[in-house]
Amino acid sequence: MGAVEDAKREDSKSRLNAMVAVTIALLATFLGICKVKDDNICQGMQAAQTDRLDAWSAFNTKSTEAKVLDGTVVTLQLQSANFTGAAKSQAAEAITKAKDKEDKELKDKDDWQKKAKDAEDSYEKLNYRDDQFDLSDTLCAMAISLMAITALTQKKFLFWFAMIPTFFGVLMGVAGLFSLKLHPDAITNLLSAITMHH
Repeated sequence: MGAVEDAKREDSKSRLNAMVAVTIALLATFLGICKVKDDNICQGMQAAQTDRLDAWSAFNTKSTEAKVLDGTVVTLQLQSANFTGAAKSQAAEAITKAKDKEDKELKDKDDWQKKAKDAEDSYEKLNYRDDQFDLSDTLCAMAISLMAITALTQKKFLFWFAMIPTFFGVLMGVAGLFSLKLHPDAITNLLSAITMHH
């Protein structure tokens, strides 16, 4: 009878160890896929940040140039009030050129502002996905730690408890991979509620 019970215990132990090993292997593979995608997203964030800074810098330059030209136009208009003949027509030509240049600078300024805002939007979208991958990484690491404790203690309930961070970790990873609108805050709040409940 004791031999049968020992055999059953060993069988249960090896089944649990197999479940732990397979789950850890699958999670590690999933984390590897997420890591590659997250690295690409981080590079995209750096590029968007650079584009944003460059665009705002160009916007400020164009804005300053437009203000300088506006001042030039006003000065020329005031000076030309006392001019006559050829001098007046030359001043009028200079005013027209300055106004045209100012209009161009103002248009460029608006274009650069749009580019800066587009880069900011792009950065925010990528950052949203980066947060999803960060939470996925944390939850999967937590699950793997719980799996390791399960293998050491042979407590089956720990395996099922580890399924909670596993589920949410995979969910966030999938959300990051497929650009799903599932904010990390929602999962964090839900997990806090579960933990508080326990």
